[in-house]
Amino acid sequence: MSGMRRFSRRGMLRAGLGAGATALAAGLTPRLPGPFELYESPAWAASAARQGASGAFPEWSRFARLADGTFDEDADPTRDMKPVIAALKSQNVNAIELDTIMSNWITEADFTQHLGKIKSFVELAHAAGIRVVMYYPSLEIISVGGEKGRSFYKNGDGKSWVQRGLDGKPNVFYGSLVVWVDPGDESCWVSPNSPWRDFYLGRIKALAGTGLDAVWPDVPIYFDGAISWCDTSTWAADAFRADTGLALPTKADFGSLPFRRYVEWRHRNLLQWQLDIAAAGRSVNPDLVTFVETVSMDYQYATLVGLDGAYLRKAEGVSHVWEVDILGNYDGMRHATATDWTCLISMYKYARAASGTKPAWAFSYGWQADDASLVMAELLAAGCNPYEVKSPFKNDTTDAAMRTRMYAFVAANQEKLYNSASTAAVGVYHSSASRDFVSPAVGTGMYVNTRKPSGVKEWWASGSAEESCTNQQWLGEFRGTVKALVFAHIPFDTVTSPGLAAADLAGLRVLMLPNLQAVSDAEAGVLRDFVAGGGTVVITGPAPTALDELGSARSEYALADVLGFRKADPLPTTKQNRFGSGTCWYVQKLVGKSYLASTDQASADQLLGPVTAAAPPEVTLSGDRRIHLEVRGLGADTVVQLVNFTGFGDTPAAFKTAPTSCTVSLALPAGRRVLAATVSSPDGPSPAPQPVDWRLVGNTANVTLTVNQYALLTVTTG
Repeated sequence: MSGMRRFSRRGMLRAGLGAGATALAAGLTPRLPGPFELYESPAWAASAARQGASGAFPEWSRFARLADGTFDEDADPTRDMKPVIAALKSQNVNAIELDTIMSNWITEADFTQHLGKIKSFVELAHAAGIRVVMYYPSLEIISVGGEKGRSFYKNGDGKSWVQRGLDGKPNVFYGSLVVWVDPGDESCWVSPNSPWRDFYLGRIKALAGTGLDAVWPDVPIYFDGAISWCDTSTWAADAFRADTGLALPTKADFGSLPFRRYVEWRHRNLLQWQLDIAAAGRSVNPDLVTFVETVSMDYQYATLVGLDGAYLRKAEGVSHVWEVDILGNYDGMRHATATDWTCLISMYKYARAASGTKPAWAFSYGWQADDASLVMAELLAAGCNPYEVKSPFKNDTTDAAMRTRMYAFVAANQEKLYNSASTAAVGVYHSSASRDFVSPAVGTGMYVNTRKPSGVKEWWASGSAEESCTNQQWLGEFRGTVKALVFAHIPFDTVTSPGLAAADLAGLRVLMLPNLQAVSDAEAGVLRDFVAGGGTVVITGPAPTALDELGSARSEYALADVLGFRKADPLPTTKQNRFGSGTCWYVQKLVGKSYLASTDQASADQLLGPVTAAAPPEVTLSGDRRIHLEVRGLGADTVVQLVNFTGFGDTPAAFKTAPTSCTVSLALPAGRRVLAATVSSPDGPSPAPQPVDWRLVGNTANVTLTVNQYALLTVTTG
């Protein structure tokens, strides 16, 4: 049908694409809380308490296996809707993302009529035992045929409500710039501070009354495809001045404090927009949950578009659908390097961490069945729920048989996948402020490999080496640390920075602080207490904690006492410093970034030596370093996930799966013995657990097995 959303938002990441609702609508501009105030304020505590039991995420959302469904405006429930629902159910889908005409500029009469269609679909899906989530773009309005005909921007409220760049230009463009806007159509991105706020929240309330289980607001961002560094509309200018007392900056200058305040303010402004959407839905249906499609992951894109998913981590009733991008729109991960796969792992683990204790739904892209299943394996190992789609389309499966098989595995093992808890003793710290303000550079750094393979179209990068994360100072160090841990088979958790509290570090013995430069006083206090209480930190880079949370130079390192040296002292090449009951290891060089680029063992040793000394893992793996190991616990079970990407090397090559053997070793605590060991896999004829042999050497149980793409090993002890 005309105007139907049949594409995902992939493509916006290309390096060459460009650089209280009522009060706001009335012209009042309440001050937004700061990044740490948000989690400490009485208002936030009261909100969290209010959401309590009713705000907790329902079980169905924690076990969701998602796919896209759709229907035309003239769809008949029996003729058109039932077949869609039946087909998806046969593929083991238990939650449908419903994508219809809601992306388009439609009249109130059309919207009201469409609510009836949605209600019919929901009733049919519920009768089939399937949940329904409604997709609705939160800041983009598409006018079908709007380039030459009537459009929201030209004939509606767009000229007043539109986002504007630093130069005042409107954030509106016409088809072919991105895959989801057809030639001749208009895309207009509106300000969340404009009267659009009340208009959209009113529609969310109307949708909440249809019986939907959840709403899916699409990417609430300051889209940079046509205009960079939005939003400088009068609505945003008033809100920014009320919050900071400052006028909006007129140019992008990271050397300017007002601009840096603007960069951070956009994160909080979009956070409040997401919270308001969730609250609007809940005001009508207390059981409604919200999943925000979030395209910005662990890399630099969050700085450019304002949407930092980790800011939402502690908000109940609202989580994410993470759009985890792949290398090629029409090639998937088929020409990835082994290091590119560690970048994908980093993104999925960030998604899981930034979602907190809530479900982390995530896109599982593929081009053919084999690359699609390997991508999904990494998603599952990270603890995310799969939304399987064929890139770049969002209303089709890569392969129905593959989806059916993989989703059957997820259903059979959902308790182990989603109700188990990480046993990792090592954390890797993702600093939003350091990402924003440490050595800003061109390019998002999404992957390492920027050179498009021959015959492949629509690659993630334009080919310039500066787009690679190996050339990003903060991101390269972060991603290299992740790579070193993955290749060393050391289980770890990602830890995100907004709202950091002592409880977020519970259970960790080691915390990696890659190139950590920008920190708040509150954040530094949590890190200091972690070390004083017996923890180990490994901090790298030339200016450790030398900046505040807005990127301004500090007169003294925030963690000078923990580091054991001050700004006035010569900067040591390396240093080990005891602080309280713990230890700080410092390395001046960006050894993670070096390892990311060259896989040199000397750099890995500098990073990992303190890790293995302070937290020797209880579960180890003997095998190729390109086997990703994750370890979790569920009651008496140790749940070990193994993802095999040994078919990939240092340079891009044709996709292949290379089955490989490995041995998993589990150190048994005194008095414990192995009662059973089983392995489950989506790669075989059945997802049911199959018994496997183990051998005992001293107090260590060893299981040897062959992994095709993905295996889930369960060792039960008693």
